[in-house]
Amino acid sequence: MPKLTNNKLKLYGFNNLTKSLSFNIYDICYTETEEDRKRYIEYIDEQYNSERLTKILTDVTNIIGACVLNVAKQDYDPQGASVTLLISEEEVPLYVLDPSCNKGIITPKRENIVGHLDKSHVTVHTYPESHPENNISTFRVDIDVSTCGTISPLKALSYLIASFDSDIITIDYRVRGFTRDVNGEKHFIDHSINSIQDYIKDETIKRYSLIDMNIYQSNIFHTKMKLKDIDLDNYLFEKAESELSIDKKDEIIEKLNREMTEIFYGINLEK
Repeated sequence: MPKLTNNKLKLYGFNNLTKSLSFNIYDICYTETEEDRKRYIEYIDEQYNSERLTKILTDVTNIIGACVLNVAKQDYDPQGASVTLLISEEEVPLYVLDPSCNKGIITPKRENIVGHLDKSHVTVHTYPESHPENNISTFRVDIDVSTCGTISPLKALSYLIASFDSDIITIDYRVRGFTRDVNGEKHFIDHSINSIQDYIKDETIKRYSLIDMNIYQSNIFHTKMKLKDIDLDNYLFEKAESELSIDKKDEIIEKLNREMTEIFYGINLEK
């Protein structure tokens, strides 16, 4: 894997580069009845509630070498959850910490609410979704990791992929701004990268079909991933493949493939 930072680069002042990773995953499930769809959404809401998502984002923060300043989280009715972490590259001493920051310790509801945004933050939002006409339910997770300084969100990429049942993955990575070295020369990126795939484990890449779209002059990188093989038992909700006829298996696989292809390419296929 390429180096994430160039430790030999001597900067004048703070590293002002902003590195942003947008990580979007879809989990696909076959839900034949309305009751199946209802139970699937309940299952997803339980498995990926705001508490577990907070744990995942806290792990991401630790992996990239940052510190949590503040956590805000919410579970929604009827479904979905959101979590936002304000983070810093280094530990912020208590005497300079803004009083509104909770350092990840959730306290009872306050009368007044103070919101603020800094250069470094991690957010997650979930979107369970279904439609009765195709018997398919989807669970989408959007995660954004934005950092400044020498820390990089790319370090957490493999962990994020492993944290969810990722059938379709869309990843965007961009480096913004510039920083100056001691001689005054501008640097618009501080690490080597040809593709986001450079930072994904080989064993993970082997399981997916991948497409890259990169704009190197602007330090913009985009990768799409689609799981190659369908193990039907992983897509059946409270059912087993052994219970199905051959025709039924073929029908379900066709529907799953169609859903995944439409999401992967961002198009609606002709019926």
